[in-house]
Parts: sequence; C-alpha cells; structure tokens
Amino acid sequence: MFKKLSLVLTGTLMCLSFNANAAETWRAWNIHNDGHPNTAAMDRFSALVDEATKGEVTVEVFHGGVLGNQPDALEQVRLGAIEIGNFNLGPIGPMVKEANLVSLPFIFKSVPHMFRVLEGEAGETIAAAMADAGLQPLAWVDAGARSFYSQKPINTPADVEGLKIRVMNNDLYTSMISAMGGNPSPMAFAEVQQALKTGVVDGAENNFPSFKNVGHYEVTTHYSLSEHLIIPECICVNTAKFAALSPELQTAVRGAAEEAALYQRELWAVQSGQARKDVEAAGIKVNEIPDKGPFQDAMVKVYDDYLAANPDMAKLVEMAQSTE
Repeated sequence: MFKKLSLVLTGTLMCLSFNANAAETWRAWNIHNDGHPNTAAMDRFSALVDEATKGEVTVEVFHGGVLGNQPDALEQVRLGAIEIGNFNLGPIGPMVKEANLVSLPFIFKSVPHMFRVLEGEAGETIAAAMADAGLQPLAWVDAGARSFYSQKPINTPADVEGLKIRVMNNDLYTSMISAMGGNPSPMAFAEVQQALKTGVVDGAENNFPSFKNVGHYEVTTHYSLSEHLIIPECICVNTAKFAALSPELQTAVRGAAEEAALYQRELWAVQSGQARKDVEAAGIKVNEIPDKGPFQDAMVKVYDDYLAANPDMAKLVEMAQSTE
C-alpha cells in the first residue's frame, strides 16, 4: 500500500514539476522587413531568449507586419493575443499620455540625450504607465531623428509656411506644423510616396533610413536637418504574460531584450550614415541647420497649449528638459 502511494505521489510531483517548467511560446510582431536593423535585432532577441531561458520561453518573430498593422498589433499585444511587439512610441502616445512626452518637438537635444532620459526617472514613469496599459517595455531602441524633406530647403520656420506637410496621426505633430504656418496632412505612411509625386503634399518628415528605403528621395530634392522629433521605439511584451513568468525568467527575457536593443543601436548608426551617403549620391541636397533656435521658439505655443490641456504632464516634461 505504502509503495503504491509512494509511486502515485512521485508521479504527481513529476507532473507538477513538468507543468511548472512548461515551455512558453510567444509570437512577436515587427513591421520591418529583411535588411532593417530592427528585423536583425528582433531575430537576435529571439535567439537570446531561447539561450537565456534554456528553451523555457521561445519567441517566434513575424516580420513585415504580417500579423496586422501597427494599431491592430498594439491592441493585440495589450490584450495578449500577441505577446511581443517592436513598436514606435508615436502611436502609443494617444493611448498612454506619458508616452506622448517623446512626441513633443525638440524635447530631446539629441539621440544620446533621448536615451539618457528614457534610462532615468522619466523613462521609469513612462514604462510604468505603459505597463498599466498592457504594454511592458523591455528595452528602448533607436529610430533616429526626424527631419523635413521637400522640393526646397527648409532653414527656418518661415520656410514651412504655406507648405502641405505629411505627418503621422498625432495632435502634437499637426500642432507642430501649424505653429510654423504650414498645413499638416496626416496620412498613412504607405500613401506618402504617391502624395509627394503628385503634389498632394509638398513635403514630409522622417529619418534617413526611411527616407531612402521607401524611395521618398526619388520624388523630392532637399532633406533639411531640423531633427525636430526624436521618437524611440520599444520592445514591449504583454504585461500579464511577463508578470506570469518567474523572477528568474523575467530577468533573462529582459536581459535578452536589452542586449538586442544595443545591437539594434549599432546597426542603426551604420545604416543611417549609409542612407545619408546613398541619397546624397542620388542627388539629394542635405542642408544643415546650424541654429535650431527659431524652430524651438516656434514650439512655445505648442508646449503651452499641450500643458494647459495636460497639466499633470508638467513634471515629466521638466524631468526630460533637466536631464543632462
């Protein structure tokens, strides 16, 4: 009798042990295709997770937006239908007001400054708010600085006056263009090439790799280094899925994301520099803007209006601006 009971208990404990260590298989969304730094970084993340967790967590990455567009994927990760996503923080701002900090024009002095802000108290505040919304950031990745491109050089805010400029769909971006006397034209990224070609818009704004890789340099003549927006991206996981992991597995997954993010930043720096060389070789005139002061001065009303509508964001803005 004792022997039978012992065998039953042993078998039960073995089942419990197996279930406790049952492998997790997660799907990850990425909008970029082969050759993009984020694609290589997400593949690196998948391999690092498998290695660090000894196969207890497996990440299968789906590139090229095959699991849906970014708004759909954001919602799916929030709900847990997809476990992980590599997202730009721009579209997250309307659903998590703290994340909208990064969409304030000239809030960051440079890309390195942006990372210092995100890796400090302000970044912790943003991450906590995103986690509450179902999106737990594991690491921040580079998406460069966004500048204007059009059929003429833009050296001062006055050069934007009267131009139809394509922007992403965020009130802060439309306010930014309006503050310079331009006409903001929110539209899907996939529509921009044709809009530039046909004159539906006079210009747009983005980073060098995007400007080059989708062919916008073929239908414009000037790229003006205003660097008015520096919007990072994140590797984000569904908050509940991450919380369900043991502390050891959480540390392993987060460490894999952070290592993959550093890899992405290295690749981004190389590709961004090469993209600039390529578009200049193709005939694009890149004009430096040594004094961005007039652009920053034009944004005073944008900040005043934003903080009047969101007074609880004042502390977060001050945190970012005071970060050295």
